[in-house]
Amino acid sequence: MVDVTGPAGATAPEPVVRAAPGEVPATPATSLDTTPDTVGFLYPGYSAEDDYPRLEGILGAGVRLPLVHTDIGEDAHRVDALLEMGSAARLAAGVAELRARGAQAVVWACTSASFVFGWEGAGEQVRELSATAGLPASSTSFAFAHAVRALGAERVAIAATYPEDVADHFRAFLKAAGAEVVAMRGSGIITAAEVGTWGREEVLHLARAGDHPDAQAVLLPDTALHTAAWIPDLEEALGKPVLTANQVTVWEGLRLLGREVPSDRLGALFRPAAAPRE
Repeated sequence: MVDVTGPAGATAPEPVVRAAPGEVPATPATSLDTTPDTVGFLYPGYSAEDDYPRLEGILGAGVRLPLVHTDIGEDAHRVDALLEMGSAARLAAGVAELRARGAQAVVWACTSASFVFGWEGAGEQVRELSATAGLPASSTSFAFAHAVRALGAERVAIAATYPEDVADHFRAFLKAAGAEVVAMRGSGIITAAEVGTWGREEVLHLARAGDHPDAQAVLLPDTALHTAAWIPDLEEALGKPVLTANQVTVWEGLRLLGREVPSDRLGALFRPAAAPRE
């Protein structure tokens, strides 16, 4: 695995090969081990959590994706509310249940309540989560950074459900990861509950509206947005890789375990050879 390093030398947590302080590296399963690879997810509130059993079904019997809901606090795409939503205490509250369900790694399944902390702050959030769980850990924000690197994309577009000021924090996070954001579109949606009601046509419209001719990939960064059923449709409509929050979150969890699970139903990221480059 390869670190994603920003211009200032900041390095995203890489628990598989070199654990950051407080992190515990995962041990890849041997060929004789029939235990399912189990990634646990801390998911804020209730909106698009049904993407996870759908993704588990697509990936097959060798993968389990248990999910625990965290207390969302105030449901608002607003910086102060997001900082509280992503606090260490709220994340820690769900860890014991994930461990009891056999999690071998844990991912904070939220983009906005990680990137609002900034590159360094989001890294500290993950390190604290890893130390609390005693497991390798990551978040959806770092999942996007690693997935962009895995695809070899240098220029990306952001198609966000959030208000513009929140989406701009994601732009800054990706810049710290070394990606150039050539276009960004915010939709002004305040609550995750509203985002969770969007269907296929709204998601396709969001992706098309946020695309840019120079973008090598389009990013949809909200885990409240249902996308698992429509990733091939999104990539066909745009003619390029599309990375969605729940898709990259699951991919990141498997990456923490050193696993690649190819699928032709989950877009370019899940095709063979999508792994962070040296």
